[in-house]
Parts: sequence; C-alpha cells; structure tokens
Amino acid sequence: MIRLFLLSVFSLIFIFGLFAKSNVVVFLTDDQGWGDLSLNGNTNLSTPNIDSLGKDGASFDRFYVCPVCSPTRAEFLTGRHHVRSGVYSTSSGGERMDLDETTIADLFQKAGYATGAFGKWHNGMQYPYHPLGRGFDYFYGFCSGHWGHYYDALMERNGKLVQGKGFCVDDFTTEAMGFIESSVKKDKPFFVYIPYNTPHSPMQVPDRWWKKFKDRTLEEMMRNRNPQKEDRLHLLAALAMCENIDWNVGRLLKKLDQLGVAEDTIVAFFHDNGPNGNRWNADMEGRKGSTEEGGTRSPLLIKWPNGIKPGTKVMQIASVRDLLPT
Repeated sequence: MIRLFLLSVFSLIFIFGLFAKSNVVVFLTDDQGWGDLSLNGNTNLSTPNIDSLGKDGASFDRFYVCPVCSPTRAEFLTGRHHVRSGVYSTSSGGERMDLDETTIADLFQKAGYATGAFGKWHNGMQYPYHPLGRGFDYFYGFCSGHWGHYYDALMERNGKLVQGKGFCVDDFTTEAMGFIESSVKKDKPFFVYIPYNTPHSPMQVPDRWWKKFKDRTLEEMMRNRNPQKEDRLHLLAALAMCENIDWNVGRLLKKLDQLGVAEDTIVAFFHDNGPNGNRWNADMEGRKGSTEEGGTRSPLLIKWPNGIKPGTKVMQIASVRDLLPT
C-alpha cells in the first residue's frame, strides 16, 4: 500500500512529466528530530507552516532515514541504500556518491525541468561529485558537512565563492524563491531541493527567534526522557532554529501562491536523522547517530493540492529510499 501511495505522488511526475509538468520542492532539514514539530505534539514550539503540509496533504507516521547526514541525502538522491551508492561516512570521501549513480535531479533534468539545490550538499565537494555534476542546473550553498558561521557567510554559487546575505537559512530560501520565480517566468517546470543546515550546530539563530525562547520555561511533559541530560541553552536554540525553518517554509509557500503555481506543485518535507541534542522526541530511545527509533524516525509531509487529499494519513512503514524508485 505504501508503494502504491507513493506511486501516486512521485512516479506520476516521471510517467506523465512530459504532459503534466508538475513542479516539485523538497525540504530536508539537518538534525531536526521527529518531535521538533508542533504537528507531532510538541507544545514547546509552533510550526504552523510545516504542519500545514501534512494537514493539507499527507502525513507519514512511520518514515525512516539514516542516523546521520550524508547517507540519508544519498538515499534520497539515488533511491538506493547508501552503501550501494558508495556512501559509507560523512567525511574523508565517504560522503561521495559513486559517479555511475543516477540521481533524482538527473531524472528531472532529462524530463526538461529546471533543477536547483539550495543549502548544505554534503555528498561531495569537487566536480564531478558537486551538485552541478549530479543533475542540478543551479547550486547555491556549501558542499561540506558543516559550516562554522551562519551570518553573511561565504557561500558558493555555481562554483564561485560569493558573500552570503544575512542568516543562511533565510538566504537559501530567498535564493530558492528567486530560482522558482525565474523558472515560472520561463514557463519551465522546476525541481527545487532545499537541504537546510539547521538546527545543526553552531547554535546560531536570528534574535527575532532567540528572544522568544531564551527565557522559555519548558513544559514538564515536553522534556527529554532524562531531563538531567538536557543542555538548556542548546535545546532552546534548537527550538528557535526550528521555528525559523518554519517561517522560511511559510515564505516559500506564499511565493508559490503569489506565482500561481501552488496547486500543481508537490512540496515535501523530512529530516536527515534524529535530533542533535537531548530534547523531547516522543519518548523514543536514541538521537542523532543512533540506529534506535529516535535516531532514524523522521516526519514525511507531502502537499500536492492537485493530487493528494487533505488530511491523508499513511501508517505503513516507509523509508527515504522509497521516494525515488516508487
């Protein structure tokens, strides 16, 4: 059943792509846990825009990814187990996909789509492992697995270093919105991949969100399984970063509406692994780096007004590898 449902969501794009040309936007966040959404019951934060993807589309209850960054990204991009694609680590070359792998961007590109990636790549830094060698027409962001500073940082635009503008997640979103608008003006369908790099450390977030959380008292039922392990400042910063992500998701959804393409654009959202700290995660064992459920369970939310009935619930088990092949 799960494969039949995903077939209706993704494969129709490839099968009927030459006719329908539906657009696709995929958000992937970094170190955000299953419990870091108000949709999943966390009352310590509010994520209405992300939540709306599930409420207005489909929400997957048992969706699984890898315990760390690069393997999950490789499995999404190739639809294959990360080891089969050549990815076995997050550094020292172990993050690079084999060059004979076909990526989801390759498929969209061959179908005539404008393809763009905006954010943290983490599947190879130099060409031909670079996004521009893996099916993307346009890339803005950074290719390593970690960035040391999130404000006005040096970024890469299509192979050239440029000065970023403001907070990186806001910057990535603005760049993605510009790419989408340009594609619409050219009457060209688009596939946009937005792998945000937060709430991964360093724990930096704009004052607008930090001021909301810095003095926050956490609800007693929304604590880690062992509150003594909590790093309060790290936890509050992570929640603030998650709300910043939500705001940016809302910005992009609004842009799709303004451009008149929201009805026929698939928007998907999921995480690369479990939370990067000891915070509420529905009492699941494990966190980032662990193969226990808390380290590998992710939300998967998919909105497609022209193809998915609002409020659809999928309870069957699925994984990130299911997205491309089905």
